[in-house]
Amino acid sequence: MVAGELAIEVLIAGVAGGMLGAAIGGLPALSLAGIVITAGEIANVTGGTTTVGDSTGAEVFDVGAAPLAAFGVSGAVGFGPVLGPHVAFAGGVAAAAYLGRRETIDTGFRYHQAKQITKPLGSRPEVLAVGGGFGLFGVLVARVSADLGIPVDPVMLAVVVSGFAHRLAFGYPLVGRVRDLQTSVLDMSPFERDARWGEPDNETSQGTGGRHVVEPWLPAHYDWVQVGVLGIGIGVASGYVALVTGSVFLAFGITAASLLFLVLGLYDVPVTHHMALPASIAALAMVPEFEPTWLILVAAGVFGALGALAGEAAQRTLYAHADTHLDPPAVSIVLTSLLIAVLAALGVLDPGPVPYPEL
Repeated sequence: MVAGELAIEVLIAGVAGGMLGAAIGGLPALSLAGIVITAGEIANVTGGTTTVGDSTGAEVFDVGAAPLAAFGVSGAVGFGPVLGPHVAFAGGVAAAAYLGRRETIDTGFRYHQAKQITKPLGSRPEVLAVGGGFGLFGVLVARVSADLGIPVDPVMLAVVVSGFAHRLAFGYPLVGRVRDLQTSVLDMSPFERDARWGEPDNETSQGTGGRHVVEPWLPAHYDWVQVGVLGIGIGVASGYVALVTGSVFLAFGITAASLLFLVLGLYDVPVTHHMALPASIAALAMVPEFEPTWLILVAAGVFGALGALAGEAAQRTLYAHADTHLDPPAVSIVLTSLLIAVLAALGVLDPGPVPYPEL
C-alpha cells in the first residue's frame, strides 16, 4: 500500500479528526468514539446498517475501517478517520505531549502535565496542527498494518506506534526514567510510600522535582489480583453481550463510552475496553467443542482477565515511569489480538468472527 491509494477524503478527514482530538482532549474523543460505536453496533444488530454514501448517492469510498471488519457507523466513524482511536484519541494524546513540554495544562494534575489527556486543549493553531499531524499518522499506520497483514488490531497498533512517535518527536524518554536498577520496573510500592524525586525545583513542567517516582495509570486500580478479578467480570459480561447480539464490538463500545465518567471527574471508574474486546471476540469464535454456553462465558472471562493483566503490565512498564501517556489498553489489545490470531491459526478459535488478518 502507498499513501496515494487511500482516498484523499480519508487523509483529509484524518487530519481533521486529529485536530478534533486535540481541541476536545484525547479521553473525551475516545469516549465519543465509544458512544458512536455503541450506537452503530445497535443499528447493525437491529438491521439499520447503511453503506457510506448510499443515502446521498455520493460515491462510496474506502473509509479505512475495513481492517477491523466493522461496518456502518461503527466502521465509518467510530473506527474511521474522524473519531477512530488511532486518529482523534492519538491526536489528542500527542497534542498534550506537545503542550506539556511547554506549559502547565492543569495545576491540579499531580502527574507530568503531558499525561493530562482529559482536558480540552483549545484552538491554538500549533496545538491543532500537532493533533492533525498525528491524526494523519494514525490513518497511515493503521492502513499499512492492515495491508501488510500484521495479525494484530491495526487501530490499536497505530495508537501504540503513535505514542512512541510523539515521545521521539518531542524529546521525551522513549520508555521512562529508571529510578533504581535494583528495583523491578513493575514495583508500584514507591507510589504507596509517596516517594518523590526530590523537592520541587521551580522548573517548568518538565522538572522531576516533587513528582512521584512512580505514577500509576489508574491509582485506584493497579493491584494485580483486583485487576484480574475485574477482568473476569468484564469478560463474562462482554461475552454474554456478544453471544446475545452477535456483535464483536458492542461491549467494546459500551466500555469505551464509560470513559465519559472519567472525563467528568469520577476518577475511580475503571477503564475496561481492553478487557471487553478480546472477551467478545473469543466468545463468538469458540469452536463447538466449547459447548455448553456457560463454558464459553468462562473462556470469555479468561480472555477478559488476560486483557486486564496485559494492560496492567503495560502501564507499569510504559506509563508509570514515563512523562507522556502511552495507552496501556491499546498495548493490551495489540497483545491479546495477536494471541487470538495465533489461536485462530491453530484451530482453537473459529477465524470467522476474528476481525484481524490471519496468520
